[in-house]
Amino acid sequence: MNTYLGMDYGGTKLIIGEVREDGELLRYRRYPTGLTGQEEIAAHLLQCLDNYVAEEAPGDRIRGAGIGIVGISDFRNGIWHSVNHEKGIPIPLAQMAADRLGVPAGIDNDVRSAATAELLWGEGKNCSDFIYVNAGTGLAAGFVIDGKVLHGAHCDAGEIGHMVVDYRSSRECVCGRRGCCELTASGIGIHKMVKERQAEAPAELLELGRNGRYPAAAVFRMAREGNDFCLSIAEEAAAVLSCTIMNLVRMSDPDMVVAGGGLMSDPWFFQQVENLLEKVTMRHVSKGFRVSGFDAAFSGVIGAAAVGCLKAEQLDKGTNKQHLMTGE
Repeated sequence: MNTYLGMDYGGTKLIIGEVREDGELLRYRRYPTGLTGQEEIAAHLLQCLDNYVAEEAPGDRIRGAGIGIVGISDFRNGIWHSVNHEKGIPIPLAQMAADRLGVPAGIDNDVRSAATAELLWGEGKNCSDFIYVNAGTGLAAGFVIDGKVLHGAHCDAGEIGHMVVDYRSSRECVCGRRGCCELTASGIGIHKMVKERQAEAPAELLELGRNGRYPAAAVFRMAREGNDFCLSIAEEAAAVLSCTIMNLVRMSDPDMVVAGGGLMSDPWFFQQVENLLEKVTMRHVSKGFRVSGFDAAFSGVIGAAAVGCLKAEQLDKGTNKQHLMTGE
């Protein structure tokens, strides 16, 4: 069976793993990250790739490879443009990986990569029009329309976290606007809301936040246990996320909405969001609102492998077309 190599590069860790052509993760290795410079990150990723190949010796099994990475990536041309959505250095990272591996390689941002995995192997494999909403540390989406992942003119489609849901809000976003939904419906947003109301927060939560961030998982757990403060935080996050999802449904008319990311992998919070989705707005979402079947901890590496699979398939189609045209 063919396999695909995925490289999921995030702020704290890099996971490189081998994925079967049915989407099952076979093996993986985890590497620390934490670098901030774009050229340093690229060099580190390729060094870890060399290490993985030396240790795991994937050999001739690998048919393609993909990189899922933060920032702005050009799937069409294999270029990583930026680590933080600001002007960066165009690095041909996909080709650099392909040269090392001897197979086609692709690159995309982390959330669109996960949407690609849903399209090829997950909840969306029998659906050509769906939205993948990833609510984790941040909030973003991948749109699949007519069986194709939407990338946008500048490779930046899906940044739904910067949709304004409260134009009267005093909460300032890094994008320069106020009231963006990511400021509430994400891990970052939940942390900010707790910090704003620190004086009301339970001691247990304050203690957990000493390491730098108030964890959403703890907020949800304490909300389930009946803590009023945590319940109010969770309810606000659910209200904003459900509103955002319904806005997206009105915009793109999907058959299905797939929920991914750390927040949505919590069954209790998923149910809170689902309960707030209005029937009239969701009436044409015939295949429902459902949680991703991929483990949130590994959806990134599976998504990266899916990008590699898509790139290999595109190359095969191009080769076959050329063969028909030339008769070679």
